Amino acid sequence: MNVLLDECLPRKLKFEIKGHFVSTVTQEGWTGKKNGELLRLAEKKFAVFVTVDQNLSYQQNISKFKISVILLTAKDNDLETLKPFMPKVHQALDKLEAGRIFRIPP
Repeated sequence: MNVLLDECLPRKLKFEIKGHFVSTVTQEGWTGKKNGELLRLAEKKFAVFVTVDQNLSYQQNISKFKISVILLTAKDNDLETLKPFMPKVHQALDKLEAGRIFRIPP
């Protein structure tokens, strides 16, 4: 499965998502794109967008997009804070549905 990490996440987090193709917004050349435009670009190449941006669900109607969003409800975006979320991320990857947000609590 193709997974895209938001630019607000540490790049090294991609190595914590095993068994999938993982890229970052920066690697794709999409740095600075606003959420709507970013999701439109991402849905063409990726099945999942992973972020900690709690405002995304208020700013965008995710059901319009052909991509799933995994929202990590973390207190910050430090790599050590996010690593414990990874088992739940792997579980969510098995249950994805396009146009839905999967909130992952700590």
